[in-house]
Amino acid sequence: MEETISIEQIFNILKKHLKLMGGLAISGALIAFLITTFFMTPKYDATVQILVNRTETGNNAGVAFNAQQADVQMINTYKDIIQNKIVLDPVRKDVAKKDNFLGTSDDLKGQISISNEENSQVFSVTVKDTNAYRAADIANSVADNFKREIKKMMKVNNVTIVADAIAKPSAVSPNKNMNILIGLVLGIIMGVGIAFAIELLDKTVKGVDFLTELGFSNLGMINHIDETKKSQGLFGQSAPRKRKHTN
Repeated sequence: MEETISIEQIFNILKKHLKLMGGLAISGALIAFLITTFFMTPKYDATVQILVNRTETGNNAGVAFNAQQADVQMINTYKDIIQNKIVLDPVRKDVAKKDNFLGTSDDLKGQISISNEENSQVFSVTVKDTNAYRAADIANSVADNFKREIKKMMKVNNVTIVADAIAKPSAVSPNKNMNILIGLVLGIIMGVGIAFAIELLDKTVKGVDFLTELGFSNLGMINHIDETKKSQGLFGQSAPRKRKHTN
């Protein structure tokens, strides 16, 4: 027999188990808050902006435009160079002395992300670290070492550090508010699932309709008899007392 459930029944189930869902929602938010606060290490970021503009001789506007477009396309090459050991090894040595950095060059590579706006010769190097000041030191060291190495490798002299990296006091991760919201939503979802599971697994007979749906006939109703009134008569009269005979 196929069972269907109406919107009214869904509403009644949710209403019946409202306290359960509310408790699980609050518990989920609280667990997310505790995990975010005490078990997740905050990370900070710092960004340095670099401009590479190769000098071209001549005043021809077309030549200058082509050179600019070539510089934009070269940014992908610059990204590869920055994430190479030729730049990261000196950076690692710098921050090891200055900030007691204990990681490897590969660890630094995982902390660095490089981005640029479309058709822009300026690109940004962003570093994430558990220490805000170390993140800034790493970013600035990357820019300085890239400027020195690119001059040797590609004979590029016109490299400008547009904006130095500055330590930021606010952590970028974890996002406490987002994690709490996720915990709250997961708690609600879990509460709804448990509420419907309770109702679907409950096979207790709750009324005549349940029996008639199974194909049984209603032959009559039996009222509940209170245990305290069993000693009384059918109409509420007290049962007759036994007389005591004396000789």
